[in-house]
Amino acid sequence: MMFSRIKPSLLKRTHQLLLNCRSVSTLSNLAQAFNTRQSQKLNLSFTREDVGLFGIPELTDYGGFYILQEKVNREVDALLKEITSKDRKRKIVEIFDELSDCLCRVADMADFIRVAHPKAEYASTAEEACINLSGVVERLNTNIEIHKALKTVIDNGDVVATDSLDQRVAELFIFDFEQSGIHLPEDKREKFVKLNENILFLGSHFMQGIHKPGSIKKSKLPENLRNCFSYDGDNITVTGLYSDHYSDTVREAAYRIFLQGDEHQESLLDGLLSARNQLAKLVGFPTYAHRAIRGTMMETPENVMQFLSTLGSRLSSKVDSDYAQILKLKQRHGGQGKGIYAWDPPYYTALGRQEFLNLHSQDIAPYFSLGACMDGLNNLFQNLYGVSLQRVDMAPGEVWTSDVHKLAVIDEENNILGYIYCDFFERSNKPNQDCHYTIQGGRQKSDGSYQLPMVVLQLNLPLPQSRVPSLLTPGMLENLFHEFGHAMHSMLGRTKYQHVTGTRCSTDFAEVPSVLMEFFVSDPRVLSTFAKHYKTGESLPSGVAEKLCKSKSLFSASDMQLQVFYSMLDQTYHGEYPLGKTTSQVLGELQNTFYGAPYVEGTSWQHKFGHLVGYGAKYYSYLLSRAVASSIWYKCFHKDPFNRAMGDQYRYKMLAHGGGKHPRELVEDMLNEKPTVEKLVDSLIHDIEINQQ
Repeated sequence: MMFSRIKPSLLKRTHQLLLNCRSVSTLSNLAQAFNTRQSQKLNLSFTREDVGLFGIPELTDYGGFYILQEKVNREVDALLKEITSKDRKRKIVEIFDELSDCLCRVADMADFIRVAHPKAEYASTAEEACINLSGVVERLNTNIEIHKALKTVIDNGDVVATDSLDQRVAELFIFDFEQSGIHLPEDKREKFVKLNENILFLGSHFMQGIHKPGSIKKSKLPENLRNCFSYDGDNITVTGLYSDHYSDTVREAAYRIFLQGDEHQESLLDGLLSARNQLAKLVGFPTYAHRAIRGTMMETPENVMQFLSTLGSRLSSKVDSDYAQILKLKQRHGGQGKGIYAWDPPYYTALGRQEFLNLHSQDIAPYFSLGACMDGLNNLFQNLYGVSLQRVDMAPGEVWTSDVHKLAVIDEENNILGYIYCDFFERSNKPNQDCHYTIQGGRQKSDGSYQLPMVVLQLNLPLPQSRVPSLLTPGMLENLFHEFGHAMHSMLGRTKYQHVTGTRCSTDFAEVPSVLMEFFVSDPRVLSTFAKHYKTGESLPSGVAEKLCKSKSLFSASDMQLQVFYSMLDQTYHGEYPLGKTTSQVLGELQNTFYGAPYVEGTSWQHKFGHLVGYGAKYYSYLLSRAVASSIWYKCFHKDPFNRAMGDQYRYKMLAHGGGKHPRELVEDMLNEKPTVEKLVDSLIHDIEINQQ
């Protein structure tokens, strides 16, 4: 049964009030550990052998991936026999979840190791394991016998009594099956498999082209601009948008060259959209967007479009105000042209924030050592949830590089809720992106014990030096809090089934906990608990903290309008197909309708938009998650960001359930109101208006 909260005794509540000092006066052991670079520890013990990556004994060397795959195959075979047995004694959903767990514990871990491990032999063997296990999953997804067994239980009931959670998880499993076309006749199933393979192929090749430099003949570029870019024989190559360059003409040239249309990318994108549309229609959906959005908070593309169009309309006057300020900045700094062009907003909004703050990042960074920020997170979690972060020593061979820290998340009864591996520092060949990886999902095991969740947070922070710790920019700080939002979703979830543990929920709800953490780190009252100079211990002046938080919200209306435009583009591409025009023509029409800076003829920004592959028809999820997070912030935490009663409510009504309840139900339980389109838009507009005051 689902974990239910037992209220702490009066004694424990009194003890908690004593703990809630809401400030961090000195650096704790936790902070000191993160502010110091770990030395490579050699295993010189004759009694402590390597335990293997993540404590998995098979992974004392990379060959263990082959052993794990064989083990998975044996477990899968045994569970398949149990599912189809006439003498089955367990709920079918329990067996399916165990089947999913035995695959995920190896596949998810291998997926992380293949991108994170510095040794090539580990990375390549892990990638091979991912490919092989994908084949196992594909065979399961097309196994008619187990699909029939599950469908029979859903339609007629199980041999063992079930509850509403069992029913929901079983329906999620059957939905996954039918997304894979298992209910189709054999000829159509074969077509489905081919379409799916084609989609993966096209998406992979499209992603390879998004960073391709733009090129132009040197003779076509004015002489005074040529030295701003790289040469390749008689050609000029441009590798990015140069968004932070002070010259309008340099930014314009970079924009036009880097984003010029690419026939190969256009062919891949059009092929991808066509294949997705065919696949969706094959399994009974009118468009790919209908298939992708089913089961999410929004449920249908029509609801998504209503949300986006309503938000775009409500933003209009506020965007006009932002653009008036941007134009003033441009004129004051001698910018070229009388209007605002697509290459202007990123530069001038950054300039406006910098002028407002009137401080350089190097003046602020000493107050945000990584250790101090970890103390701030720990203090916040103690106040909100009564849980703490405790650094624990690792056994030899447990991690992939020496700079990793391991945290145990511990509750007030001293129970361990899960583990977070912190892979925070830069190293060569490490992916340059901030991510949360689930290594092991939480679940209730058949012996009554609970399988603890295990995750990795991966950032790219500067390494601590001998006398200077890792110092964070405001952007790095926000990313740290964002990723810990995901981690705590995983840690505080107490679901019976790992299929719905933590962040395993609908895409348009999964970002709510992480975006909510951005609200906390943008509050001066939270910053004041930990922003202290790493040398002197002096607190960041309150006026600076307030200006720093305020600067983040400048130009928020125009920033949000850009996200509306991106989301509209994504929905349109994955709606009715064929489009009836080129993807660039669709882009131009939507940009001129939903964005303040006009479309630039000859450019094809969509050819660089990698989110079309990973978030096809779901790019709106960030805006929707922000709307829900904003509603929670202003209703529950705006008056007091350390409110324990609200923290408990948020923990037990939302985080604890993962995907075990429909996301709309979770939001309604938390806010005591239905999350209608109008109320969600109101929440986003309210946030902008509060920050403009």
